Amino acid sequence: MLLLLSPVPSGVSAQSFTTLVTFDGSNGANPVGSLVQGSDGNFYGTAWYGGSSTNCRDGCGTVFRMTPAGTLTTLVNFNQANGANPIGSLVQGTDGNFYGTTTGGGSSTNCGTFGCGTVFRMTLDGTLTTLASFDRAHGWNPATDLVQGTDGNFYGTTDYGGSSTNCYSSGCGTAFRVTPDGTLTTLVNFDNANGEAPNGLVQGSDGDFYGTTFHGGSAACFAGFTGCGTVFRMTTSGSITTLFNFSDSDAAGYFPEAPLVEGSDGYFYGTTFQGGSSRDGTAFRITPNGTLTTLVDFDEQTRGADPFAGLVQGSDGNFYGTTARGGTTVRGGFGFGTVFQMTPAGVLTTLLAFNYARGSALYGGVVQGADGTFYGTTAGGGSARAGTIFRLGGVIPTPTL
Repeated sequence: MLLLLSPVPSGVSAQSFTTLVTFDGSNGANPVGSLVQGSDGNFYGTAWYGGSSTNCRDGCGTVFRMTPAGTLTTLVNFNQANGANPIGSLVQGTDGNFYGTTTGGGSSTNCGTFGCGTVFRMTLDGTLTTLASFDRAHGWNPATDLVQGTDGNFYGTTDYGGSSTNCYSSGCGTAFRVTPDGTLTTLVNFDNANGEAPNGLVQGSDGDFYGTTFHGGSAACFAGFTGCGTVFRMTTSGSITTLFNFSDSDAAGYFPEAPLVEGSDGYFYGTTFQGGSSRDGTAFRITPNGTLTTLVDFDEQTRGADPFAGLVQGSDGNFYGTTARGGTTVRGGFGFGTVFQMTPAGVLTTLLAFNYARGSALYGGVVQGADGTFYGTTAGGGSARAGTIFRLGGVIPTPTL
């Protein structure tokens, strides 16, 4: 739930940066997904590793709550039986509960002892219910966010699994629907021709779902890769249409890693992890019928590189996002990542270049809080080298408990 109750502070690039939380393993480690602000004003998120369970080598991950001032409470310690290693962000349903996925764990053994992943529901106080366990046939490794459709059901994707044999033994991934009580239905079995390894969904204002795939499609790609990715449209019943095929020779970029966001203008905006003129990724706009425009070519030294996360539209109408590496602070030839602002026309401003103390590897995006400032996570760096939560801009708000 993104609360856009106040405008972005004027000149956000000059606003303060604050590290709110440093992860150290015991309170979680390596948060990859974005935060979500709940109806109580606090922020909720997941950590990929860490926590108290010893059933996973580096911990099975956690769900946490953080006040706007940075007080962190661990709500769930995953233990493999109830899921393991969440990557995607949470979504707060219309019933007030949070819903999410784990990439591993659960009851199925079809993906080895680690499990195929789960869908879960969590109350605000941390009571967790496993709604569905994936079993390879329905897909496995759901590594992206859920989205609640206008019908009240939740929709998402899995990286692997499904019925297709066109992507080796792992499967090409699926798109699924799950009801709030846990009834799981596979809507699409990706087959490489229509994409492979989908990155999550967004429901457009027309009622259809839109998304990207990391691989697959009909365009040429590098040797060893079967397609450079796609943009697709899917109906609520699972009828899929490919809108765009990325190519290794296309200025549009290739290998999109993130879901799309629908702008207030009715277009969809997204990023590619690599490609473009500097091969460091792009930001693009695409119409609902598939006309794509490249807006930004990222480059490592000045604009950042490898945008892994999607974009969010702020209350000022601009888009905000992160790059996983790049920026002006460089060690060993690589920067630590950036936070940027982009106008709908593609004018990009780097708001902050990270160093290792601030955090590194920004795999999650940023979220605008009710106070108008932006909150985000880093998967690495910080004093314990296990990631951080940060705020960009504004003053410390009064905490809510």
